[in-house]
Amino acid sequence: MDLIWDGLRESVRLLATGDRDVWQITLRSLSVSSLATLLSLIVGVPLGYVLAHARFRGRTLLLGLVNTGMGLPPVVVGLVTVILLWRTGPLGNLRLLYTWKALVFAQAVLSFPIIAGFSAAAFQALNPRLRVQLLGLGASRVQVLWHLVRESNLLLLAAVMGGFGAAISEVGASMQVGGNIQGRTRILTTTVVLESGRGNFDVALALGIILLTLAFSVTLLLTILQQRARQ
Repeated sequence: MDLIWDGLRESVRLLATGDRDVWQITLRSLSVSSLATLLSLIVGVPLGYVLAHARFRGRTLLLGLVNTGMGLPPVVVGLVTVILLWRTGPLGNLRLLYTWKALVFAQAVLSFPIIAGFSAAAFQALNPRLRVQLLGLGASRVQVLWHLVRESNLLLLAAVMGGFGAAISEVGASMQVGGNIQGRTRILTTTVVLESGRGNFDVALALGIILLTLAFSVTLLLTILQQRARQ
């Protein structure tokens, strides 16, 4: 219990005193995970729509792969991403490895299946006649997608929460592709691992509390939006 209270006091002290490194790490974690979730949302929602309504050979297999991707091991994602971004890899010319962009890429890979899978389930839960009626009224495919998104906003916001949660809590892949470089790619999860490895359990616990507070704040905001949409 003493260690927990020490962690609480340390987290308050780090934030109250305006510790520059802590604030930079916190803001970097928020920006990287938010951008990764946004990219996953841009790609995942249209894919979910296609999986829900299109009929083509291999659809069930693709949907199964997406659902399997919800439980992707982060260390495997990190390994594959490192191979892709390595200087001799297919994407090596982009020189993204050990940059914040590599963190976004790895976290997006982890959050994308969650958002795509939830989106497909959300669209399938709607009355199938709604899509037919919209097309009958002359709506374009983009307009149909937009109206179905509005009708499925409760479940889609849940998908965003799940995707953001997977991104902000990720550590294995971020450590591999980012290198945990101070001032460049160090985020809250990798810093917790670093400090606990050094034996600084009070600092590690304090950073963990900050991470939980950050995740809770974002999720609470999305929950408020979700409940307002429900009303």
